Amino acid sequence: MYKCVIVGGGIHGAYCCQRLLNDTELTHDDLCILDPHEQLLESFRQKARACDMDALRSTFVHHVGTDPFGLESFAEARDREDELLPQPSYPRRPSLSLFLDYAAFVIDRTGIDDLHHQTTVTSIRRDCSGGPLVVETTDRTGRTSSIRTRTCVLAIGPGDRYRRPAWVDGVESISHVWDDDFDPVRARNEDQETIVVGGGITAAQLARCLAEHDGEPASRTAESTDTTLLSRHDLETAAIEADSHWINWNHIERRLHRHPPGSKARYDTIQAARNDGTVPPTLIEQLESAIDAGSLQLRRGTVRSARVTEGRVRLLLADGGCLTGDRVVLATGFEPVFDHPFVDRLAQAFELECGHRGLAVLDDETLAWMRTDGTQSALFVTGALAAGTVGPFAANIAGARRAADRLTASVPVAAEAASDEKCTETATHTV
Repeated sequence: MYKCVIVGGGIHGAYCCQRLLNDTELTHDDLCILDPHEQLLESFRQKARACDMDALRSTFVHHVGTDPFGLESFAEARDREDELLPQPSYPRRPSLSLFLDYAAFVIDRTGIDDLHHQTTVTSIRRDCSGGPLVVETTDRTGRTSSIRTRTCVLAIGPGDRYRRPAWVDGVESISHVWDDDFDPVRARNEDQETIVVGGGITAAQLARCLAEHDGEPASRTAESTDTTLLSRHDLETAAIEADSHWINWNHIERRLHRHPPGSKARYDTIQAARNDGTVPPTLIEQLESAIDAGSLQLRRGTVRSARVTEGRVRLLLADGGCLTGDRVVLATGFEPVFDHPFVDRLAQAFELECGHRGLAVLDDETLAWMRTDGTQSALFVTGALAAGTVGPFAANIAGARRAADRLTASVPVAAEAASDEKCTETATHTV
């Protein structure tokens, strides 16, 4: 019997676990983290490698440790201050290597890796006796087990539900940047023409990677350029994902919580505040250098259809033009977490309230997912699923910190409270 089970071992799950240990009376015996990957943050590592990320977009105070200046101190103690990279009119940001090394240091120091169960959650249900939650899991050997807990924190993302346009159906030689079989370094070293489809930071990072050879853009003519970045719009620039005011909880309360929970007004406020599909200025400069060197071309257009002709992929554009390459790599993002089948089944099984476009309706102070009868469930939320309460930074590292501020106050109280609820239908799906 645990007092809290955290579903998801990414940045949000790891940070939440630390805060519960540091700021409450919960102990290592009271908590566990369920995640199918071999180590914590592994999904983040894999996706960062896939698009050849070299630095974070977030500032150096946003990381997995509980001390905001811990990463800076870590860098100074190891003479790695040059990996705190400057950016115009904004605080420094860490290199990916520095961020991950500090994350490994924090995880080892806090011992939260010992709380990690490498297993996949297949369902969550209420114990039929009317007491705790039962989390059903399957490990990599296929063995199933049931874990009982008083509360559960959902720290899940969209998983492997990548957004794939309809025109890719049935067309070979088109992959997504986060597919398991795509390796950007191998692709960069192959003598093939690649079309990257997307207009945000992931597409820009990948295009920069593929346009580099031995770390420098290759000097080529326009006719021999082997990497094309195809975007539906002109690339837009923004240093971070939203105005930094949205990190402040008072601002969130004033601008977001004034609207009813789950309302269209909240959803629209979040969408308007986010700088989705934008690229940081430093990355724009790198793309421009590659274009000047002739190793990258930028094309604007919307794909209407695709087909394979003589072993090459041909994209027909809405304006009547076309692009042809040896392969096409999508950098088109994720499907919304609100539409995740597991989330839908969970909401139905526990009679949880969902608002406009599936927005999870949470208690704004506790982050408990509300039931349709107006009572709080024993399920708490952090990450993208908490956007309706935490705001436009909910999915980011800053959002993990704001969410943990609420969870450290609410989860222990809920864990101590005896539950009298009746058994409900099992929510079954793989996370």
